[in-house]
Amino acid sequence: MVSQTAQRTGITTMNIIDAANELLGEIGSGKMSNTVYDTAWVAMLGEVDWTLGNSALEWLSSKQLPDGSWGNNSLSYYHDRLICTLTAMLALSKRGRRAYDQRQVERGRDAIEKIISGATSNLAADPYGATVGFELIVPTLTAEAEAVGLIPSQQGRILGRLQNQRVRKLSLLNGKKISRFLTVAHSSEMVGSDGLHLLDLENLQEANGSIGYSPSATAFFALKVKPGDSAALGYLNSIKHDGGVPNVAPIDIFECAWTLWNFSLTDQVNDLDSSLIKKHLKFLFDNWNEQTGVGFAANYSAHDGDDTGLVFDVLKRFGYHPSLSAMLAYEESDSFRCFALEANPSVSANIHALGALRQAGLSVDHSAVQKILGFLDDKSHLNTFWADKWHISPYYATSHLIITCAAFADEFARKAVDWMCQTQNLNGSWGYYMPTAEETAYCLQALAVWEKSGGKVPKPVLERGAKWLVDNMDTPYPALWIGKCLYSPDLVIRSSIISALMLTT
Repeated sequence: MVSQTAQRTGITTMNIIDAANELLGEIGSGKMSNTVYDTAWVAMLGEVDWTLGNSALEWLSSKQLPDGSWGNNSLSYYHDRLICTLTAMLALSKRGRRAYDQRQVERGRDAIEKIISGATSNLAADPYGATVGFELIVPTLTAEAEAVGLIPSQQGRILGRLQNQRVRKLSLLNGKKISRFLTVAHSSEMVGSDGLHLLDLENLQEANGSIGYSPSATAFFALKVKPGDSAALGYLNSIKHDGGVPNVAPIDIFECAWTLWNFSLTDQVNDLDSSLIKKHLKFLFDNWNEQTGVGFAANYSAHDGDDTGLVFDVLKRFGYHPSLSAMLAYEESDSFRCFALEANPSVSANIHALGALRQAGLSVDHSAVQKILGFLDDKSHLNTFWADKWHISPYYATSHLIITCAAFADEFARKAVDWMCQTQNLNGSWGYYMPTAEETAYCLQALAVWEKSGGKVPKPVLERGAKWLVDNMDTPYPALWIGKCLYSPDLVIRSSIISALMLTT
């Protein structure tokens, strides 16, 4: 039976299924929008690969914002705007040869001073914290920008004081050199020209030529560590698109797992192309390590608790039997970790660990389950919503928590459901900064799963949300995910939207 919402919007079960199957056919190495930060690093490579560096410089030049800064063009997230503008300024000042480039540099000087002047208040204003490696990377960029005269000395200002945080973070290495087995390799550019001794050069580069699957770290390697390295340049050339590069590549495990998880929430999952589903499940299971699970990409050396938790959940939902010991390898004294040496545990990684333990058949009274619930209780905002270091919207983590806890640990979800209903916009959308299809999809997924498990959700909330989402599902997706800058994993977002419509229309 077609729902009233479906009748009003013109959405049918068949065209939703077609959209889902089309997306399943697109899954591959990972679709992600280009980012200013990483492209700026590639733009500095003109002396070792003129074509690669020049095309990146052209892309970068086209992305300056009206106020002279660079970064997310949909919203101003301070950490993103600061690190993108600093890096773009360095690239243009070093490689820009046109008069227009120099005018952009001058406009950038004004923007960067305004950004730096507001650093003390604005760094604290970003509700979900720093971008990845911020306290390691920014001191290095700051020192270089000072050296070439882009910014005045930051001694005594907040950017200068970040150097102390960098020293503390590096002390956690305890004398270890940075190799591909440590996630800090993903931010190798933070060592700068004077810190190359921190790198384990014999064990740093991945098989695909990258450093930590990071275009920016790889560009630094090809510029400063092994100038003109053919494997590094080959990797960068293979992932460029329209001159720009993404924040990380490939992301095949992440893209595949999150998409299948989104579709697994729906009753129509059995109507999808079974050959594609089986192909993607086999890919995930074939890359499962019995001791450490998976990373965000198939051959990435550093595995993590977040991807491991969600992949375990997905595989169990579809009848596979991955080893629970891999998930338990990430258990700490008071939570589950995402990465070794992380300064603060991830909320979403713990939610996904909880989902894995639930799928494994552990009861809510199990000590590991209680440990995660205790951690989540401590990290909640009055038990109404949760924020996470991998996403700038609380709707992402809160949605996944509601879905995971529904009919399992209901008391953790009930207030969050109320909060979600109360924060819906009048037009039916949701959005922490502005209405977005992505955040609206997360809320519809969570509320529909909650209702399906026996909880109560006002029908108009779901109907208004579904109607708005149908009307706005194809709009550009703002970058809401936190990497070294903000980014947008396009297929993952699209799969959440399709899943939400499957659940509500």
